Amino acid sequence: MNLEVLLAARLAPAFETVAGEKIDPAVRASQHADFQSGAALALSRSLHRPPREIAADVLARADLAGLAEAEISGPGFINLTVADAVLTSAPADPEPGRPTGERVVIDYSGPNVAKELHVGHLRSTIIGDALARLFSWAGYDVVRVNHLGDWGTQFGMLIEHMSDPTGAYSLSDLTDFYRQARVRFDNDPDFRTRARLRVVALQSGDEPTRARWRQLVEQSERSFLDDYARLGITLTSDDFAGESSYQDQLASVVDELTAKGLLVESEGALCAFPSGFAGRDGEPLPLIVRKSDGGFGYAATDLAALRHRTRDLKADRLLYVVGAPQSTHFRMVFAVGRAAGWLDDGVVAEHISFGSILGPDGKMLKTRSGETIKLADLLDEADRRASSPPVGIGAIKYADLSSDRIGDYVFDWDRMLATTGNTGPYLQYAVARIRSLLAKASASPGEVTITDPSERRLILAIHGFEAAVAAAIEHREPHRLAVYLYDLAAAFSTFYERCPIRSSPSRLTLTTHTGTTLRHGLDLLGIPVPDEM
Repeated sequence: MNLEVLLAARLAPAFETVAGEKIDPAVRASQHADFQSGAALALSRSLHRPPREIAADVLARADLAGLAEAEISGPGFINLTVADAVLTSAPADPEPGRPTGERVVIDYSGPNVAKELHVGHLRSTIIGDALARLFSWAGYDVVRVNHLGDWGTQFGMLIEHMSDPTGAYSLSDLTDFYRQARVRFDNDPDFRTRARLRVVALQSGDEPTRARWRQLVEQSERSFLDDYARLGITLTSDDFAGESSYQDQLASVVDELTAKGLLVESEGALCAFPSGFAGRDGEPLPLIVRKSDGGFGYAATDLAALRHRTRDLKADRLLYVVGAPQSTHFRMVFAVGRAAGWLDDGVVAEHISFGSILGPDGKMLKTRSGETIKLADLLDEADRRASSPPVGIGAIKYADLSSDRIGDYVFDWDRMLATTGNTGPYLQYAVARIRSLLAKASASPGEVTITDPSERRLILAIHGFEAAVAAAIEHREPHRLAVYLYDLAAAFSTFYERCPIRSSPSRLTLTTHTGTTLRHGLDLLGIPVPDEM
């Protein structure tokens, strides 16, 4: 039951009558009452009336009978207190939404072939997977896409460098090979020439070269899937969509954009110049679609992917979970996509940006030697520090998801693994404690009654699940659900301290619903729940 929606539905007709147009009552949970509407304050300027007078007019017309009591507070807020009879009418367990008929493509993780996953992939992978879980729960048709970097000059270097292309290598070996190839490419003119010829062979379909390249891709994908399994990520082998998969579409992208007058030649390259983008010198900023040497860059691949996702996958919404530094690039790609007509008819593309993971020193998180931390090493460290692998994984994921994705956050093992405060282990412990309590109960769950303020607070918290999920989806911010779950666990802790539970049918019902709601919420964030802690 979404109490915010129920209250807003009762207030909306009265606001519409008073305002002469449809108005969002803006009902939100409040510290001053169960819920509060501040819509009268926003209307004051347009209606040229005092907000308290508007609020009184609304309440005189609103039908809140049997649902809530209302009073005006402060400059014109409407405070709403839900009737006990509504709260005690069997709080329901969370249920997934009905199919919306809307398809959402979510692009996340996106590692490079022949390189190990590292801490830099963590936020895209964790945030993207949480969004995929949330949208799926809400009834959207979710298509997960893992856009691999599997094409380009680097593969010519690597293939040429590998002395035994038929051997079996770990991804760590391939990463070392790539570093060695990079050094040779920068310092050995003969190797640089051979590597470039190898790129030509790869792109032209030379079978021995393609076979070596496929070996690199397959080895990398197996390693990625191993890391995803450890981290509890829902990406599968079917979700891989490398840059290579769009190569045969790039020429037609250029042809279509050229025919629509969206590309111009600039210094031998074909570029789009979407309006509103300028460089530091104030000159229009180009999006290079085809380079002067005839090759294609990231922009061409991203445009081909966008067209494929809208035309072929029939997406209604595209979410790109990529770091904040790529903001300008994606805004330009989306602008060109709109100009080309690929984002018409209500199709929306969004860049879901996020900040960085920092070390305790406030700088980018790295090893002591200054190298990027491998994801596998990070997970190994979590296993060593935590009481069990699920606790370590939960700590890592919750530390990320409980933070506003827009900002940076500090990676601090001690804080993340604490069993008190707003942490993953605290929530996991709350579920484990509820499971143990229910196993030792001397009564069965029964009808809910309210005899203590902590019971009322807990019931309101349980009812807040649907609103929290809706807010997390609407704003693409999983931390809104994480904050809700912590508040629910805190409300249960107060309830547990104040109220004997094991012999009370009413309180056992509340305890059962709390545990179920916490488990569902943690699952939507991709956080495992151990059987015991």
